[in-house]
Amino acid sequence: MTPFALALRELRRRKGVTQRDLAHAIGVSPAYLSALEHGRKGKPSFDLLQRIAGYFNIIWDEADELFMTAEASHPRVVLDTSGLPPAYTALANRLAREIRTLPVDVVEAMETLLDGTRLKG
Repeated sequence: MTPFALALRELRRRKGVTQRDLAHAIGVSPAYLSALEHGRKGKPSFDLLQRIAGYFNIIWDEADELFMTAEASHPRVVLDTSGLPPAYTALANRLAREIRTLPVDVVEAMETLLDGTRLKG
């Protein structure tokens, strides 16, 4: 499941909307919406995000958060390490091989570490 899928499910739950009702209202098939919510589809288009935000009539801050979550939710990521030192390429490949085996606490620690380096830079 992607971060967007989780956010969309929570939004539907809070608003009391079924997957089928939302799918019909925004002009997609229930099967597509289900695949999107299970992370089997890539990030939704900007147009679809606008239809979702419009359907739920959410405020701009919440819509912006939903859009940013969608941006970070593509289940197949490509990393371009060309031009970087070899250690960067090795790390990217190791992460690709091992990401499914990482415990949640390790992933959270890595996120915290990355957040800290962003604040320093």
